[in-house]
Amino acid sequence: MEFITPEERDQLKAKLEDLIAQRPAISKRIGEARDLGDLSENAEYHAAREDQGLMEAEIRRLEERLATASVVEQDDIPDDMVFLGATVKLVDEDGDEDLYRLVGESTGKFDFDVIEVTAGSPMGEALMKARVGETVRVDLPKGTKRFTILEIM
Repeated sequence: MEFITPEERDQLKAKLEDLIAQRPAISKRIGEARDLGDLSENAEYHAAREDQGLMEAEIRRLEERLATASVVEQDDIPDDMVFLGATVKLVDEDGDEDLYRLVGESTGKFDFDVIEVTAGSPMGEALMKARVGETVRVDLPKGTKRFTILEIM
């Protein structure tokens, strides 16, 4: 079972609603391309059909994810435990401090202040349910690294 934050649920719902709202436009594109004639050599028609297929696959993926995910309310989580949606301040072995946010799925947005880590990543798995003051070990492609949890925000 996948856990998501209320914010992630709202983002997924908004993305799903946006994709569903695009259905008529894709259908219109397909109809207009079909009216151009021979479908076997009609690149616009094939491109529109491919876009429709990709969009429908994403709609199904989002619907399935929303149906099966469990929303984690922050009130249910101890204040000193890292869980989904938590932003934590970590210090590595070299003394470098960084902020990490544990998310169910990456938003794809790049932020210089907070590094997103998914719950299924090596870093996310190491952080999940850890507490302030603990040192977690993360197996990364370049080797093992240790991080100490300084603060949960």
